[in-house]
Amino acid sequence: MPNFCAAPNCTRKSTQSDLAFFRFPRDPVRCQRWVENCRRADLEDKTPDQLNKHYRLCAKHFETSMICRSSPYRTVLRDNAVPTIFDLTSHLNNPHSRHRKRIKELSEDEIRTLKQQKIDEAFEREQANQELNESSAQNAASEEGGKEQEEEVVPLTLEERENKDYLKSLFEILILMGKQNIPLDGHNADELPEGIFTPDNFQALLECRINAGDEVLRKRFEMAAVNLEYCSKTQQKQMLEICESCVREETLREVRDSHFFSIVTDEVVDIAGEEHLPVLVRFVDESHNLREEFVGFLPYEADAEILAVKFHTTITEKWGLNMEYCRGQAYIVSSGFASKMKTVATRLLEKYPQAVYTLCSSCALNVWLAKSVPVVGISIALGIIEEVYLFFNQSPQLLGELDSIISVLFQNNEEKGNELKEICHSQWTGRHDTFEILMDLMQALILCLDGISSDSSVKWSTCVVGQAFVLSSALTDFDFIVTVVVLRNILSFTRAFGKNLQGQTSDVFFAASSLTAVLHSLNEVMENIEVYHEFWFEEATNLATKLDVQIKLPGKFRRAQQGNLDSGVTSENYYKEALSVPTVEHIIQELKDIFSEQHLRALKCLSLVPSVMGQLKFNTSEEHHADMYKNDLPNPDTLTAELHCWRIKWKHRGKDIELPATIYEALHLPDIKFFPNVYALLKVLCILPVMKVENEKYEVGRKRLKAYLKNTLTEQRSSNLALLNINFDIKHDLDLMVDTYIKLYPDKVEFQEDFLPSNNSEVTEDAQGENL
Repeated sequence: MPNFCAAPNCTRKSTQSDLAFFRFPRDPVRCQRWVENCRRADLEDKTPDQLNKHYRLCAKHFETSMICRSSPYRTVLRDNAVPTIFDLTSHLNNPHSRHRKRIKELSEDEIRTLKQQKIDEAFEREQANQELNESSAQNAASEEGGKEQEEEVVPLTLEERENKDYLKSLFEILILMGKQNIPLDGHNADELPEGIFTPDNFQALLECRINAGDEVLRKRFEMAAVNLEYCSKTQQKQMLEICESCVREETLREVRDSHFFSIVTDEVVDIAGEEHLPVLVRFVDESHNLREEFVGFLPYEADAEILAVKFHTTITEKWGLNMEYCRGQAYIVSSGFASKMKTVATRLLEKYPQAVYTLCSSCALNVWLAKSVPVVGISIALGIIEEVYLFFNQSPQLLGELDSIISVLFQNNEEKGNELKEICHSQWTGRHDTFEILMDLMQALILCLDGISSDSSVKWSTCVVGQAFVLSSALTDFDFIVTVVVLRNILSFTRAFGKNLQGQTSDVFFAASSLTAVLHSLNEVMENIEVYHEFWFEEATNLATKLDVQIKLPGKFRRAQQGNLDSGVTSENYYKEALSVPTVEHIIQELKDIFSEQHLRALKCLSLVPSVMGQLKFNTSEEHHADMYKNDLPNPDTLTAELHCWRIKWKHRGKDIELPATIYEALHLPDIKFFPNVYALLKVLCILPVMKVENEKYEVGRKRLKAYLKNTLTEQRSSNLALLNINFDIKHDLDLMVDTYIKLYPDKVEFQEDFLPSNNSEVTEDAQGENL
């Protein structure tokens, strides 16, 4: 929505002007000065918070000296800025016009008081200027707004200006490398023949820029030895950290402005040999769009408690987010890491009870549940499934081979065959029905892998043949078959529930009500596990017989029982105790944990969405569920009355008006601001990680993260460059980066003495050898 200027006789708005618009200050004294100068009687009874939230003044009403451009992208007011430029007479030329912003008529005493204030202010400014001119630079810096005045009074020396230009060139190159995903090191020095010196990518780009006419860099290095590093690895690391911090801050500034947010982590990834957690943040921006942005990598810790502490410290202290405003947390994990991330979630919930632990909308519930089961056999089976998917998707020829086998097996049911072929060309390992699909494809996968591994022609490479042989052996292991069958049957009870959670808003709302039935079914399975497991095991043995797989206990179990002659454990009993029982127990408990009472109450608030309200015949009672967000509402005392008006608005709508079906549509209603409590509730609800991002163009953070990881070799990944690459469209304030570097590392910027040869003399042979 555009910002309108609150000044009388001013018709400017933000969408029609490049002018900056400034909020009324929260400070009561300064805010009162602004109101008095505006001469608008209707603003006098409003609180500073109300004025700050709903009213703006454009830059035309401030003296030039009151406005600072701290960067090309940021315009701010000085701390003591007061608007003084107003048009209070133009409306008199047209006495019949209607004025939305009425100008307050002043009495003679008020006029005299205002005149005296202006005289006093002018005197204070003149006196302050005199003191500034007479005082030293150190004293001037301590005065309010002294830094800006000091820059005007004391210009940079030639040496300081050249040094800043030099640093700016270095930062420009680093940003370019990040955006283009160019690694700092272009080659492995150990692989080069002895005696050959080749610059890394960073130095090569520096040289290219010098040759292209960058006089600042040319002057800096024209007397340096040809094999001397232009910028040490330490300095590169320091500058990259500053780049990363500045880019992240641009995103986090928007997050802070929106107040409420949720934290989401993706699967653990390898960054140059070390495990890291990618962290994303969900928030609603000022244009009412739900966004999910990547904000950085967090080093992964093996100890869950240490990981929880570092996770909290990084978010609050290093990144500066206030976790009091966190309303949701979700963790997408690989098999084996679920218990550790659950510890992180529990510790954060202890500190911040409103940071609800939820499922992430980008991960199917059944896949998430399977990955969280603490059974080694299931982790191994999930790894095999992922390897099979990656194997066939590494080339169109392999997918074509699989398509041919499917066509032969399903020649009597072409519709089913075509459906399976289409599924094989998609990300089928992340679907709600992954295990059903695998069961349908099992025979085709094994036949195709056997055919590739036994092919005597030169059609496939040795590597592909070897991979096919290993995967065929894994799929034809009875332990894998029984694990997949048991998983498919147990997760069939949660498949529809999980699918609804990733559906439309109304599906999510009604899914919350169906959880009780899902848990009831799973508890019934647990009470009758003997009977259910017998059916599951029979299905697994039938499939094994069909695939000509030997039915036997796992080799590790048989080896452990070799000395125990009395062991009468059967395959069926073994898998019941080692697989079926712990899996059912874990899934029941996991559903209870992730769909806590607080989470379900939040989902019940989705009845605020008009389409859901309509399906419920407008017989809803959000007041009972919205209690948990009472402190997040601007006017909690009027919530009941406002919700009544909200229901009446949609119940008695015109026949040609459709009910908004999503939170996105509701947030973008023209009159949504007339329902401030509803607006606040919808904003908080849509940032819950379980809610999908309804407009795909705002979900680019995760997609760009996946693209970066896919297109970058593990050893060439950099957490600093990754943020620059993923957030390539964020504006970069080079001046801010340079100033930050100079403040943090003042000893590094004076002529870069540690990189240049002293007295412009030639570098000795020993020094050259070290630099090589």
